Amino acid sequence: MTDSSQSRSHGLTLWLKVTAILLYLLFCKNPVQAQEDFRFDVGGGIGMTGYLGDANDGNLYSHPGWDVEAMLRYIANPRIAFKTNLFAGGLSGDSSSIENVLPPEAQPLKFSTTFFELSELFEFNFFSYGIGESYRKLKRWTPYICGGLGVTVWDASGFGAAFTIPFGVGVKYKLSRRWNLGLEFLMKKTFTDRLDGAALKDPYAFKSSLMKNTDWYSTLTLTISYEFSKRCAVCNYKD
Repeated sequence: MTDSSQSRSHGLTLWLKVTAILLYLLFCKNPVQAQEDFRFDVGGGIGMTGYLGDANDGNLYSHPGWDVEAMLRYIANPRIAFKTNLFAGGLSGDSSSIENVLPPEAQPLKFSTTFFELSELFEFNFFSYGIGESYRKLKRWTPYICGGLGVTVWDASGFGAAFTIPFGVGVKYKLSRRWNLGLEFLMKKTFTDRLDGAALKDPYAFKSSLMKNTDWYSTLTLTISYEFSKRCAVCNYKD
C-alpha cells in the first residue's frame, strides 16, 4: 500500500472517530441532561381573599382581603402533583350591604378576622408540564384543577377552628427548568357558621348543620416556586 493510500486510510479513520464522538455527545449526553426531573417544588405567594356568609351573600369580593401562602409540592409525574399549603389572610364583611336582613330593625353587623389554613391538595395538570424531550410532549405551561382537605383557624370574636374543603383551578408557567410562576383560585367550604363571629351565627333563624348554611371564603394567589431534589441523574433510571 502506498504512502498516500495509508494517509487517506488514517484520515478516514480519524474522521469516523471524530464523527462517532460528536454523535455520542449529541445523542447520548444531552438526553441525560434533559431527563433531569425534580421531586419537589417549594415556594410562596401573595393575593387576595373573598368571603360569602351571613355578612355577605352577594359579590364574593365586595370586601376583599389579603393572603400570603407558603407551599411544598411533591411532583409525582408531569400530570400529577400533591401540594401542602399554609395560608394566612384576612376576611371581613358587612351585613349592611344585604337587602333581606332579618329583623328589619336590626343593626348592621360587621366582622373582620385573620385566619390560618393548612391544607393538602391533589393537582391534575391538563398538559404534561415541564421542559425536556419532545417525545414526552412536555409543555411549558398548563392549566390544572385541584381539590383536597384542610383545617382553618380564626379569631373573629374568639378563637375558632373548622375543617375545610378547598377546590379550584390554576395555571402554571415554567420560567426556566426549575423556576415556576403560578396563579391559583381556590374556594374553601368551611364546616362552620362561625367564621364571621358568633354574633352572625344563624341570624335568619335557619339552623346550620355540617353541610348546610355554612360560611365560604376564597383565595386568589400569585405564586413563584423552585424545584429541587433530582429524580433522574443517569439514563434509564427513575425512582
